[in-house]
Amino acid sequence: MQRQAHVQRKTAETEIELELNLDGSGTADVQTGVGFFDHMLTLLAKHAVFDLKVQAKGDLQVDQHHTVDDVGICLGQAVRSSLGDKAGIRRYGHFTLPMEETLVTTAVDLSGRYFLVFQAPCPTPKIGEFDSELIEDFWQALAANALCNLHVVLHHGRNSHHISEAVFKCAARALRMAVEHDPRTVGVPSTKGTL
Repeated sequence: MQRQAHVQRKTAETEIELELNLDGSGTADVQTGVGFFDHMLTLLAKHAVFDLKVQAKGDLQVDQHHTVDDVGICLGQAVRSSLGDKAGIRRYGHFTLPMEETLVTTAVDLSGRYFLVFQAPCPTPKIGEFDSELIEDFWQALAANALCNLHVVLHHGRNSHHISEAVFKCAARALRMAVEHDPRTVGVPSTKGTL
C-alpha cells in the first residue's frame, strides 16, 4: 500500500492544495508563485524520492511569508498523515551534503514530538527576490506539523543559494532515510510501542 496524503488549507492569506506520496519516484509539480521556493520544493521531492504536487495561491502582494509558511504546514501534515502508525519505518535519518563550498548536516527523528535546531544562516537577506529567512520558517512549520525532531547544521558556506539548496537536498535525504521501510523492524520503532 502506498503511503500518501492530500492536504488542503484555506485561510484569508493563502489557499493551498498539496499531494504527497512517500513511495514515489521524485516527481514534482509545484506552483506557489514564488520561483525560488518552487525550485527548492522540486529539489526536495527529487532527493527524498517523494512525489509532490503543490498548488498555492497566497497574498504575495504583502510578501512571501504566508505562502512559504503555510506550504510548510501542509507538507508537515502530509508527512505525518502518510506515515500512519509508523510501523516498520527506520524513524531516524541523517545526511551530510556538500554543495561546492557549502557543507550541511541534517538529522531527523520521526518521534511524534516537535523540536527544531536550525543553525544554517544565510549571509544575505535575499536570494534573488526570495527572503532567505523564510528557509528556517519553512522547516520550522514542517517539523512542527510533522511532529519530528529536526536538526540542521551548516558547517561552512559562502553563497546563500548554495546554502539553501544544500539544506533542502540534505533534509530531503534525511527524510528519505527516516521514512524508509526497515525489513528488520517489527512494529513501531520505539520501546513505548507508539510514536
